Amino acid sequence: MDTVSVERRSWIMSRIKGKDTRPELVVRRFVFALGLRYSLHSPHLPGKPDMALAQFKKAIFVNGCFWHGHPGCAKWRRPKTNRRYWQDKIGRNRERDDKNLHALRRMGWKTLVLWECELSDPLKSGLKILRFVCA
Repeated sequence: MDTVSVERRSWIMSRIKGKDTRPELVVRRFVFALGLRYSLHSPHLPGKPDMALAQFKKAIFVNGCFWHGHPGCAKWRRPKTNRRYWQDKIGRNRERDDKNLHALRRMGWKTLVLWECELSDPLKSGLKILRFVCA
């Protein structure tokens, strides 16, 4: 059972941002420090990647572990209330992510998905980004 009222929960959920999240800003700072320039949330690309490096045809998505259902992640667990809703919601998010990644790849773009939990280790995530950009 939820510990807050329906109205309070609705208000809390309405405050969750979809853009300019803390994990996304961490990745942006790192890529910028590499001297690379990028566009944000490109509306002409499938899925509006968090970052698009057009000169390399590479797109980076920074996914929240909860919202995208990161399998095997300690940060991801299904809520105890309204289980059916969340199962369907996260399932739709995963399907949409897969569809967008495939569409980008068909367009000749390479993609990188970074998970929120990966960013807790800056060295590891930084090397992953560096390898992706340089490959």
